[in-house]
Amino acid sequence: MAMNVGSTGKSGEPEVMIDINTTPLIDVMLVLLVMLIITLPIQLHAINLNMPTGNPPPPLVLPQVVKIDIDAGGITYWNGEVVPDRAALEERIRAAAAQTPQPEVHLRPDKHSRYAVTAGVMASAQRLGLTKIGIVGSEQFVED
Repeated sequence: MAMNVGSTGKSGEPEVMIDINTTPLIDVMLVLLVMLIITLPIQLHAINLNMPTGNPPPPLVLPQVVKIDIDAGGITYWNGEVVPDRAALEERIRAAAAQTPQPEVHLRPDKHSRYAVTAGVMASAQRLGLTKIGIVGSEQFVED
């Protein structure tokens, strides 16, 4: 049961092709793409910087280094000397912050010390105006 739509007569005309020939369009598109690729400049992922040459001069005054150690029990040491309480530590931090230039403070907490003690020392240093503070010995916190 087939159904034929259209004229049944055989005329000498060929059937009308309703599909578009895309071959010339693809050729034009490829030519434009190649022209675009050739005309674009090569993008370099580099930044040109004018870096100074030679060695920098040594600092005129070597900074004083203050070592604050915190052991596993939470006891704080100032250059190897035990600090009895928080008020004494803050007094030493206040004196260090008043010096010109400020000394570098190297904070070295023990791996097993409480974080609250270390955070308290850092908060006191920031609140009292000490700006040159760094944590030293962080390699002990890397797990094998």
